[in-house]
This record gives sequence, C-alpha cells and structure tokens, in this order.
Amino acid sequence: MKSLSDMSLVARVVAFDDKRAFDALVRKYQSPVRRFFMGHTFGDAQLSDDLAQETFIKAYTGIGRFRSLSGFSTWLFSIAYRVLLDDVRARKHLEDIDDHAALLCDGTADGSLKMDINRCMQLLRPAERTCVILQLVEGLAVERIAEITGMPAGTVKSHLSRGKSRLATYLKENGYGE
Repeated sequence: MKSLSDMSLVARVVAFDDKRAFDALVRKYQSPVRRFFMGHTFGDAQLSDDLAQETFIKAYTGIGRFRSLSGFSTWLFSIAYRVLLDDVRARKHLEDIDDHAALLCDGTADGSLKMDINRCMQLLRPAERTCVILQLVEGLAVERIAEITGMPAGTVKSHLSRGKSRLATYLKENGYGE
C-alpha cells in the first residue's frame, strides 16, 4: 500500500536519519511537486526547480514534525503551497503579478494549446490556479486540496468553479471547443 510505504520511509528518516529513505521520497514526489510549481510559474523550469528544491529541504528539516494525520503527499504539498505563498510575497514588492500576467496575455498566440493554457492560467487568481492545478493536474479530491491549502472545502469548490469557468471561456474564445 502506498501510504504504508511512505510511512515506512518517513519512519526510517526520523529514526535513523536515513538519507536513502528520504531520497526515495524525493524521487517519488519530485515530478508532482515540480508540476505544481510549473503551473504557477507559467512554465519557468528553473524557478519551479528552485521552489521544489526548497520544498524538499523544508520537508527534510521538518520531517520530525510530520504527525501522519494525513498522507505524506498531503503534508508535502502543504509545504509546497507555503513555499509558493512565500515566493509570491517576496516577489510582490518587485512587480504586480496581475499586471504582469495581463501584459503576457496581450502577446500574439502561437497557436499551440500548451501556450494558450499557460496564458489562460495566468488569468486565474492564485488561489484558483492552485485549486485547478491540484485537481486537474494532480488529480486530488476537494478534501485533500482543502487540507493542503487550509481553505474550507466550500471555498475550494468555489475557486475550482470560477477557475474552470475562466479556463473554458478563454479556450472557447481562442478557438478551442465549440
């Protein structure tokens, strides 16, 4: 069972400072964590890698505080979400993210679905983007997203509804769908 495997690895890290066990957790979760950040950085691989690395460093240094009240992946995505929020706050004084996203969306479309989806993701508010990425890309249920973000489930559902509606509208307006 997946969670038992994770719990076994976590126990080895906590009890014996087993770096190989933590490395196994990193290998297992590095792609999902990186995808989460790629969705928020609009494809900036270097920034996504930096944020993912910071997430795993924080997970390693704080793994003794993991209480297994939820799955390891939920705990890890909670750390990733806080790393993302910290990064957004740190960058906030450098540029207004919403203005920057609007400028990027004014560029000419290259016709590829991937570029259009990235442009559309830029139109979403950060909370909507987080919920949409966690549900549509990572396949997480509303309850898990609520645990990760600390938002009530009803708020997650609202963000998902608005985010998906904005995605659908943008894609329809740009020639996808009917």
